[in-house]
Amino acid sequence: MIQISVTNIIVAANVILSFIALQNRDVLSKLLFNPYQVVHRKEYYRVITHAFIHGGFMHLLFNMYVLYSFGNLIEQIFTIPQVFNRVFPSLEFWGVSKGYLYYILLYFGGIIFATLPAIKKHNNNPSYNSLGASGAVSAVVMAFILLLPTTNLRLFFIPIDIPAFILGAAYLGFEYYMSKRDQTGIAHDAHFWGAIYGLVLLLILKPGFGLNFLSEVGQFFGIA
Repeated sequence: MIQISVTNIIVAANVILSFIALQNRDVLSKLLFNPYQVVHRKEYYRVITHAFIHGGFMHLLFNMYVLYSFGNLIEQIFTIPQVFNRVFPSLEFWGVSKGYLYYILLYFGGIIFATLPAIKKHNNNPSYNSLGASGAVSAVVMAFILLLPTTNLRLFFIPIDIPAFILGAAYLGFEYYMSKRDQTGIAHDAHFWGAIYGLVLLLILKPGFGLNFLSEVGQFFGIA
């Protein structure tokens, strides 16, 4: 049986649409997330399309590298019974079809949820625009941290292994702090709320993930 990779399809769509938009400013402007256009002109499609275009090659490369690395693993946990049961032997697998549905809900729900603060704050500001998949990618990364909290991760600029749950806490704190500062030029609020969405969704879908997280972290500190 051929295993469909939703992650790879999303990555390919991002690459293709981003390159088209970077070569055509009219296409770029039509796909951007602009809260004013969404609210006052009912251009709701922008809530989704902005997450498939990027401001430059490095922006695209970083987001897609992170999505490819974390997304494929999360998708396998969600959709392959053997992988799910190996990672969570005490939890019941929810089924392949639901796994794909939940993964799509994780990614596209992350896109939508990450835009809500900007819609509230900038719906009367025609000059506010944003683009990029960072909100959805944050949801996927935070899902990974919830599911595999003690996995060692390594940042580009910090050449040491750091447990995922520590990086996750630092990431949430940093993005929350930066979201309170104006004029940064980066949608930190989208990063923060996309990450929160990823955590909350998985805890709703299967509360056992939360218990597993606490157990893993407890064992890390020698508590459990």
